[in-house]
Amino acid sequence: MMISGQRLPYKAERVSAEQKEKMLGLYQGILLTFILAMLADSLANLPFFSILGVMIIAIMLGMTWKASMNVPVHAAAGITFSSKYILRAGIVLLGVRLNLVNIMEMGVSILIIDAFVIAGTLGFIIYIGKLLHIDKGLTLLIGVGTAICGAAAIVAATPVLKGTSKENAPLAVACIAILGTVGAIGYIVVYPFLGIDNETYGILVGSTLHELAHVVAAAVPGGDAGSESAVVVKLGRVLMLVPAVLVLSAIYNRSTGEKTSIKDIPFPWFILGFLGMSVLNTIGVFSIGIQDFLTSSSVYLMAMGMAGLGLSMNIQDFQKAGLRPVLLGVLGSIFIVLLGIALLILV
Repeated sequence: MMISGQRLPYKAERVSAEQKEKMLGLYQGILLTFILAMLADSLANLPFFSILGVMIIAIMLGMTWKASMNVPVHAAAGITFSSKYILRAGIVLLGVRLNLVNIMEMGVSILIIDAFVIAGTLGFIIYIGKLLHIDKGLTLLIGVGTAICGAAAIVAATPVLKGTSKENAPLAVACIAILGTVGAIGYIVVYPFLGIDNETYGILVGSTLHELAHVVAAAVPGGDAGSESAVVVKLGRVLMLVPAVLVLSAIYNRSTGEKTSIKDIPFPWFILGFLGMSVLNTIGVFSIGIQDFLTSSSVYLMAMGMAGLGLSMNIQDFQKAGLRPVLLGVLGSIFIVLLGIALLILV
C-alpha cells in the first residue's frame, strides 16, 4: 500500500486486513441469523409448527445448523451481536403489543391472578431447583420462562441476573419451548371435557401457558371470547416482566455476595424501553399500521436473536446439564396449571 510515494508498514497493512475481516464476519453472522429468522417465519405458517412460534423455531434452526455444519469463526461477532443487541431491540418493540387500558378493563382480579401465578411459580421452581441441586442461574431462567412469558423473559433476565451464563439461556429456552408446546396441545385435547365457558377457558390458558404463540394456539377452541381473554391475560403477565426481573435482580445479585458499585449494576435499559413502548401505545401515539409494523418487527428481531443463541449452543451443554433441568421444567409447568385452576376458583 502506497501513500505519498511511501509504503505503509507491514503491521499497518495487517491491522487493516484484520479489521476488514472482522467487519466481514460481523455482517456474515448477522446475515446468517437473518436468513434463519426468515426460514423460521416460513415454517411457522405450517401446521403444528404454528404452535411452536417463530422464536422457538429460530433457536431450533440455529442449534441444528450448529450441530450439522461448521459456523465460521470470524462470524461469531455477528452472531453475538444478534443474540445480544438485536434481541434486546426486539424486546423493546415487544412493548407495542401492550395496551394498559385493555388489561385494566379485564378487572383487578385478572392482574391478581397474574401476580400470584408469577410469584407462586417462581417461588416453587426456585425451591425445587435447590432440592435438585440445579445451577441457580439456570433455575431462575427456567422460572421466569415458565412464570412470565417464555423465551422473551429468559432473554430479558439473562443479562440482568449475575451468574446466569450465556449457555444457560438456550438450555432454558429449549426446555420452555418443548413443555409449552406439549401444554398447548394438552389444552386443546382436554377443552371439550373441562365444562367451563369460553372466557374462563381463555383466562386459564393465558395465565398458565409459556409463550404467546402457545396461548394463541391453545385458545382457538374457545372462539373469539376465549382467544381475546387469553391474549389479554397473557399480556398482563408480559407487563409484569419489568417488575419481576428487577426484583429478581435485586435479590439474586445481592445474594452472590459480590461487591459492586453503582456503575457495575447491569441496569436493564432495554426493559425500560419495553415499558416505554407500551405506555406510548396505550396513549395512542402509534397508528394501527405503525403498531402492526413494529409488532412484526419485534418478532423478526427476536427471531434473529434466538437464531444467534442457537448458533452459540453446543450439544455438549445439554449433555452436561442432564435431565434435572427438564424435570424442573415439567414440575414447574404442572404447578402453574394447578395454581391457575385454584386461583380461578378462589378469585
